[in-house]
Amino acid sequence: MTSISVTRNDRSTIPLWIAQGVLAAIFLFAGGFKLVLPAAALAAQSRLPGEFIKFIGVCETLGALGLILPGLLHIHERLTSIAASGLVIIMVGAVVTTILQGQGPAAVLPAVVGAVAMYVARGRAR
Repeated sequence: MTSISVTRNDRSTIPLWIAQGVLAAIFLFAGGFKLVLPAAALAAQSRLPGEFIKFIGVCETLGALGLILPGLLHIHERLTSIAASGLVIIMVGAVVTTILQGQGPAAVLPAVVGAVAMYVARGRAR
């Protein structure tokens, strides 16, 4: 009988993979939503131009793919940390924008998502 042993290194990556999966789902949904809606509808919901929100949607979608694909394919795995760092920047912008729009308590959600993205960025940079 062959037994599969989980090394300490493997165990430490499980929480990172869970965080990456949750973040990828969140950003794939958010980015896809921004890409599907018309720019005028996006601009009506925010004080930002619709085209800029579409650009953010592209960045979120690519970031979601960058969180998962390098690790699954074992190709340029350092890109995962770069993708997570880019998503941190997007979430900082989301927090600032939310506060500037007078919705301070709503800024907690992007702040938490940004913190999780920071956890992935630091964890995968090693």
